[in-house]
Amino acid sequence: MARIAGVDTSPYWLTEQRPPLRSRTGRAAGAVDVAIVGGGVTGCACALTLAQAGKRVRLHEAREIAGGASGRNGGFALRGGAPPYDVARDELGPERAKALWQLTERYLERLAELAGDAFRRTGSLRLAADPGERTELEAERDALREDGFAVEWRNELPEPLAGRFDGATFHPPDGSLQPARWVRRLAERAAEAGAELRENERIGSLDELEAEQVVLATDGYTDGLVPELDAAVKPTRGQVVVTEPLEQRLFPCPHYARHGYDYWQQTPDRRLVAGGLRDRAPDHEYTSDEATTPLIQEALEGFVAELLGEEPEITHRWAGLFGTTADRLPLVGRVPGRDGVWVSAGYSGHGNVLGLVCGELLARAIVGEPVAELELFEPARFLGR
Repeated sequence: MARIAGVDTSPYWLTEQRPPLRSRTGRAAGAVDVAIVGGGVTGCACALTLAQAGKRVRLHEAREIAGGASGRNGGFALRGGAPPYDVARDELGPERAKALWQLTERYLERLAELAGDAFRRTGSLRLAADPGERTELEAERDALREDGFAVEWRNELPEPLAGRFDGATFHPPDGSLQPARWVRRLAERAAEAGAELRENERIGSLDELEAEQVVLATDGYTDGLVPELDAAVKPTRGQVVVTEPLEQRLFPCPHYARHGYDYWQQTPDRRLVAGGLRDRAPDHEYTSDEATTPLIQEALEGFVAELLGEEPEITHRWAGLFGTTADRLPLVGRVPGRDGVWVSAGYSGHGNVLGLVCGELLARAIVGEPVAELELFEPARFLGR
């Protein structure tokens, strides 16, 4: 367990004790039908679906299951994608935006079915930090209502939000995750279905994989495996702090403001999990370096103290990487020009739900099903044809 000045630098979610995967199928020799690189939500969802379809699957994870972005995020389970809904309608067109939001709402139900107590249906609160952001929230609210999506306007806010934020929108379908617990359960299901899971096995080259098909499920951790992906999916660092348990439950659901640059929630034992503030040093936070930095960590501590009106003890601090793309949508499908190579990466900070969506959809495409939903995420839009 790593520590800096008495503070645990292991992600809080990953410190939860768990037994070894009971249904591990061992280290079988020889080729498999599909090799998956990445043991996060995408890789585990893909492995489960492929194994259930009768494919021989081997998953390689450089650390432990959920050791990358899936165990290092803020624990938000949100519908939709990275752009607000009204912006997505403008960028994607009304029909495609609506279809994407409906798809993620269906998969929130799927997540709830699979995750058990690792998921709590709490809704989420998007807050306006200033009058300009309030205008943006109102535009998104109106667009969601116009297309039949549930959303509530909150003009009066409770303490300690009152006076700090200029209104909010509440999104009922959303929820809170213990993301590592959720992905570990998904991995257990995949192993039970027959997938071979190899933890602590870093893949340095695709030539190391003995498989007819290869899936890159690494989000921001592509690490040179496919150079053209490195140009299209930019590794982005997110930093998080966790406090000691607070005396009161102040935040019953995930909260986020300033276009997602500030985000926080409370765990069931009343700890505050707070992350973001990447915009304090944007040039430095687009990086593949997973280390925490004094600038962002001090900013996060200051944000927590201002929000709470006190300085609680920080018990955990960490950083993780996620992948961002130019249009903030993931790349999911065949890698152009590389026979048998598939990718699902670049969730732009929304991988907890989209990772489940895309992992399952990609697996269906690999077994030969027509998957119209993947058209929106076609990798050729950035990787060429």
